[in-house]
Amino acid sequence: MRVRPRIAPSILAADFSRLGEQLASCEQHGVDWIHCDIMDGHFVPNISYGPMIVAAARKVWKRTMDAHLMTYHPDHYLKALVDAGADLVTVHQEAVAHLHRSVHSIKDAGLKAGVALNPATPVHSLDLIIDDIDLVTVMSVNPGFGGQSFIPSTFGKIYQLHALRKDRHLNFLIQVDGGVGVHNVDELVRAGTDILVAGNSVFAHPEPGAEAQRLQELADKAYQTFI
Repeated sequence: MRVRPRIAPSILAADFSRLGEQLASCEQHGVDWIHCDIMDGHFVPNISYGPMIVAAARKVWKRTMDAHLMTYHPDHYLKALVDAGADLVTVHQEAVAHLHRSVHSIKDAGLKAGVALNPATPVHSLDLIIDDIDLVTVMSVNPGFGGQSFIPSTFGKIYQLHALRKDRHLNFLIQVDGGVGVHNVDELVRAGTDILVAGNSVFAHPEPGAEAQRLQELADKAYQTFI
C-alpha cells in the first residue's frame, strides 16, 4: 500500500553556516525527513562531509534522518552513523562486494537499510536482496554533485520498482535523488515515488522551509489523484 509521499531536503545544498536555522525552517513548515549525502572522493568525484555533520544536524533535527553513503567500504562508517543518530543508512549496490552482508549489518545495528542504484544500474540487480531492504534509492543524476539535471529514463526504473513492490507484496520505499523540483514532483509521485530528495530546489530558495512546503503540497496533490 502506498504511503503519503515526503519531500526530503538534502543538506548537501544547505548553507552550513546556517544549518540549524535552515533545518528549523524546514521543521516549522512540516518537513519530517532530511537526507544526508556522504561522499568519499573515490566512489564519486567529490568529498562532502562525514558523520560529524550528521551528528550536528541531529542536535536540532528530531525527525527522520537518512544517511546516503556514496562511498566505498560503507560498513566502515556504520558505527559512527549509529552514534550520530541516523535512522536509515543507504549504501550503493555498485560500491560493495557483499551487499547482503552490508544490508544486514545496518539492520542488526537497529537502523533501516536502503540500497541506491546509479542511473546505469538496472532494477533487476536487486532481485535477490529486495525482500530484505527498507528503501530503494533511484539516482536520477550521476552521483557526486548537486544541481544536476534529472535523467528522464529514471521514470522507467520507478515504474519497475512500483510494479515489483505490488506483485511481491513488499513494503520498501522508493526514493528518488537528483534533479527534483516543481517541474517533476507531480510525475514522480504518480510513477510511484515515496521519498523525493530535493537539494538545490529547497536550499537555494531564500525561505527553504516554505519552498519544501510548496513541494510537499504538490506531492500531496499528486498523491490524492494517484490513490
